[in-house]
Amino acid sequence: MLKNKYRNKKSEYEGIIFDSKGERDRYIFLKRMESFGLIQDLKRQVTFKLFANEKLICKLIADFRYNKNNIDVVEDYKGLLTPVFRLKQKLFKANYGFDIKIVKNATEGF
Repeated sequence: MLKNKYRNKKSEYEGIIFDSKGERDRYIFLKRMESFGLIQDLKRQVTFKLFANEKLICKLIADFRYNKNNIDVVEDYKGLLTPVFRLKQKLFKANYGFDIKIVKNATEGF
């Protein structure tokens, strides 16, 4: 069996496979916040195209996207910020005009 290079353990909830237990727990937390009406339109694994000089450089697949107080929020659950992710984070801001929210704790930010 191959080990995950970041030592994450895949986890399942309601038939959905998550890359880590932390990402799963964050999803459960966000679903609860959505049921309370604190956020709306929760989506997971949302793809964003990242361009430089009008050329597609790469894609970023964000863990979650939702609306909170009429503000679009894109977030990623991260235990480790890799150099590749940091570059994608900068390209994301240049392309979309706002930062990706980095979350390290399932109940962070509410």
